[in-house]
Amino acid sequence: MAYTQILIAGFGGQGILFAGKFLAYKGLLEGKEISWLPSYGPEMRGGTANCSVIVSDTPVGSPIVSNPDILAVMNLPSLDKYENAAVPGASIFVDSTLIDRKVTREDVKAYYIPATKLAADEGIPTLANMIMMGKMIRETGVVSFDDIKSALEKVVSAKHADMLAYNLKALETGYNYK
Repeated sequence: MAYTQILIAGFGGQGILFAGKFLAYKGLLEGKEISWLPSYGPEMRGGTANCSVIVSDTPVGSPIVSNPDILAVMNLPSLDKYENAAVPGASIFVDSTLIDRKVTREDVKAYYIPATKLAADEGIPTLANMIMMGKMIRETGVVSFDDIKSALEKVVSAKHADMLAYNLKALETGYNYK
């Protein structure tokens, strides 16, 4: 029985909520039980944002993620705030372009992805969030990478349909990052 609690955190404007929504839709398309709970500060851009996602084989009782099995952080304040909340054995994904310190815990698996730099290098500067999701999917298997485009089509609005291919490129960049 799988019950995985995921917390994605960073600044507003980094696509934190979008990344969580994508992950939730991917889980739904795989027939999983899902919870998606966005949370953001009063500032639209630059304030703190986090998103709790639960992917489970059984119904989800509470959408609150207090102790994540998977933590993805895209800024230093988020790493400082949530590192110690992760369960022992958790996977922690760090955007090493924006966070210059290492995870201090030794009972977790840390992954350092220069997501913001990779996004800039690939010509998709606003999609570091999806690079992080690609790496998370590869390392944790919380959802499958198969038919990833179907989930993207659910969350990329018609107004931004031109971004579908870029999001796919970002996911693949993260998935293939060594």
